[in-house]
Amino acid sequence: MTTSPSTIQLSPWNVLVIGSRPKTLTIAASPIIAGAGLAFYDLGFINPITLILTLIAGLAIQAGTNLYNDAADGAAGNDTPARLGPPRVTAMGYASSTDVKRLAIGCFALAACIGFYLIYIGGWPILAIGLLSLASGYAYSGGPYPISHSPLGEVFVIGFFGVIAVTGTYFLQTNTVTINAVLLGLAIGFFGAAVLMVNNHRDRQEDKKAGRRTLAIVSGPKASKWFLASFIASPFILLLIIERKAMTDPNLLPLMVFPFGAFLIYKFWQAKSGFDLNMLLIQTAKLQFAFSVLYAVGAVGIKLG
Repeated sequence: MTTSPSTIQLSPWNVLVIGSRPKTLTIAASPIIAGAGLAFYDLGFINPITLILTLIAGLAIQAGTNLYNDAADGAAGNDTPARLGPPRVTAMGYASSTDVKRLAIGCFALAACIGFYLIYIGGWPILAIGLLSLASGYAYSGGPYPISHSPLGEVFVIGFFGVIAVTGTYFLQTNTVTINAVLLGLAIGFFGAAVLMVNNHRDRQEDKKAGRRTLAIVSGPKASKWFLASFIASPFILLLIIERKAMTDPNLLPLMVFPFGAFLIYKFWQAKSGFDLNMLLIQTAKLQFAFSVLYAVGAVGIKLG
């Protein structure tokens, strides 16, 4: 049984809200929160205006990437109304691909405008990060070889929504980058990769028909489970590595969510339906956010204590 596209046209605001996938926007917020926490620990203070603008820019890039992905996949027929995941506005016929792309460009434009201030603060390294981020937002779903259609999607997420986002945030506050900032970026990025793995594992049958070659398809269902387990476990290992030099006051507060991470690994291995995986995707994003907030709270608490 197939589902026909809807004849209902949503307002631009509703398209923005649905198409930006708000439940996954924490993927952009998490590395910024964690990076700011580490910066506070190392400096003893942070610039709140710079932090707020960095957060808005990060959310705008994530929303724009999601909207462009919605428009591109809907126009190409890669997403259909019968998909297992939450509805996509283009595939469902709620808005045209052109209109959704315009909203995506608007989000990227907002990020670019904020970027001028951040470039003034951070100089050419932030300019390079900004240009790479905007280009990657397009390359993820656009162009002749979209990253989202390849096995490199998880690597992309670890790099841009992990290492670059954390170190960029840290650099804006400290004007330097440390090995701990890079390791923390890897930790946050692995959680983002776990979210993408759940998404691609759920959609692997439909993606395969559309000609995609995601990691979930290339590796197979059983290997996907091991990938997810490693993506969720790695941040906690990296946390211990980061804190190994701070034996008198290590920031181990994020270990509080380790049992939840183990539970999600178990749930992924036991998942039987698209609904189970939809819930798991949201829960994995929440795990990443909780880890980041706890890291920031712990870092600030230790510094102030």
